[in-house]
Amino acid sequence: KVEVVVEDDGGDPRTAALAAQRLASRGVAAVIGTYGSSVTEAAQGILDEAEIVHVANGSTAIRLTGKGLRLFFRTCPRDDEQARVAVKALAATGAKRVAIVHDSTSYAKGLADEAKKGLGAAGLALAAFETVTPGERDVTTVLTKLKAARPDVVFFCGYYPEAGLLLRQRREMGWNVPFVGGDANNNPDLVKVAGKAAAEGFLCLSPPLPQDLDAPEAKAFLAAYRAKYGAAPASIWGVLAGDAFRVLAKALEATKGTGGPTVAAALRSAVKDFPGLTGKIAFDAKGDRVGDVYRVYRVDATGAFVLTKQP
Repeated sequence: KVEVVVEDDGGDPRTAALAAQRLASRGVAAVIGTYGSSVTEAAQGILDEAEIVHVANGSTAIRLTGKGLRLFFRTCPRDDEQARVAVKALAATGAKRVAIVHDSTSYAKGLADEAKKGLGAAGLALAAFETVTPGERDVTTVLTKLKAARPDVVFFCGYYPEAGLLLRQRREMGWNVPFVGGDANNNPDLVKVAGKAAAEGFLCLSPPLPQDLDAPEAKAFLAAYRAKYGAAPASIWGVLAGDAFRVLAKALEATKGTGGPTVAAALRSAVKDFPGLTGKIAFDAKGDRVGDVYRVYRVDATGAFVLTKQP
């Protein structure tokens, strides 16, 4: 039997460090979470020092698995994979000049830098490289700079509240340049912030949304979820946390729960082509998930995120 112990990181690195310390003091067998890369980064060293296996579900910053922490894993892909798919999606729009915008967080800056590196090989030119501040209410100054740079498309690497604001104020200023966003924009609330008219046509990178999961395990899970809660999960990130739980259960079963280093070894050896909810799962030596996970979605006129053909 499994007892689930919950601590709230509050989406804040300082709170996450305290949450990790509390979990370590309670002697948990493993930790699942969290979503934001900077929040995960504040917790991962504490958990590693306590010899507790840590599996993140939404933290895609490359450096998280570049530190040599043997007990850290993630069921989500990395920003360099996302950047590779992003460049393909940008090129598929027919664009030649690309503007990149980020919000200076670990995730956003990392994704922006990786995308910037890949533009040249795809025959794309960098028109501008700008930043926004999380939580700000007026981004017209940034939009004015972007418009002056004459990009054919804008790639936004931050989170959905700022993406929605950019889309809304872009429409208000009468500028119809296409926007492509990273996976942190995959949230129905983006459409609430932007409005359906401004959000329509927005392209978003993401692991497959729950309704697009086609593995037998996923279909069974989604049917059970709908029966209990009346609707499918609103986000893929919770499903990726479910995959973290499933691979940990597999590793704990294989080792009979004999300590963090042993469980970590089992995640690398016993979890091979594991039938996850989001597809087959295996981990490389660094703890990164192996395989191609990202898809491209388009916001339609109703505000729904619709799967497109891969570029």
